Amino acid sequence: MPRRVWSYAILAGLILLTGCAAPVDIPAGSYAADPACAEVLLASPDELQGFERRSTSSQATTAWGSPAATLRCGVAPPPPTTDRCVNVEVGDTAVDWVSVAEDEPEAGASGGAWTFITYGRVPAVEVVVPVALVGDGQAAAYLAELGPAVSRIPAERACVGAYDVEN
Repeated sequence: MPRRVWSYAILAGLILLTGCAAPVDIPAGSYAADPACAEVLLASPDELQGFERRSTSSQATTAWGSPAATLRCGVAPPPPTTDRCVNVEVGDTAVDWVSVAEDEPEAGASGGAWTFITYGRVPAVEVVVPVALVGDGQAAAYLAELGPAVSRIPAERACVGAYDVEN
């Protein structure tokens, strides 16, 4: 084969390879095989906050963007906690999310991520949102878009605040 043909063949191969992104490596949750997780994944959006869905390495997981915002269904439900609980309501959908305190980025940080785990739903769903994707927005916007999919798992409990508990 002439040298020019080989050059074009190699160039075409490189172009094809750059279009194939590697799957996002996410460990599966302990309860990933729960049928409710299949419903959550099927109902999750193809695009999240303007970022396209990406392939992942494990069952009951999905991701969007780069660095990737990730969703893992089938994680262990959190026990009652003093960590901050955020109720995200959009229309008729309301989902309680525990904000994992040790993973919250410092104000103004450029790295890091926010981690949220559903509260009161079995199995639980974990969402990790990198600071780099949020920009000037709020991580809660990601949770709001995922609410309809996550609500496929019925709520069994709800977060309560200090004023909700009788002394």
